[in-house]
Amino acid sequence: MYRCSERKEIYVYLLAYNLLRSLMWSAGTTYCTPPLRLSLQGTRHHLNNFIPELLAAYSKKRQRIYRTLLKVIAHKAVPDRPARNEPRVCKRRPKAYPLMTKPRHELRKLQTA
Repeated sequence: MYRCSERKEIYVYLLAYNLLRSLMWSAGTTYCTPPLRLSLQGTRHHLNNFIPELLAAYSKKRQRIYRTLLKVIAHKAVPDRPARNEPRVCKRRPKAYPLMTKPRHELRKLQTA
């Protein structure tokens, strides 16, 4: 089925996803924003921007930076879109030409004749 390295890669992606979701949950509950209205990609972007500051800070400053990160995440809520529904349709339009069912050299002979 999966090799060991592929399984580990999947686990790392799941771990990162859960980290982002827990950040969203913390930000939402701390700053009274519904966590489901927060952007996953926005959270990822903000976390990537804050990581250098978090790594360079000492413990008390790290707590302040973390609270600032939560505030930034919470204040970037996605607008409510209740009627968001995308229809299932085919985007490709039919072509005006028939399908190629013979080799090109045969079709060229038919065209010139």
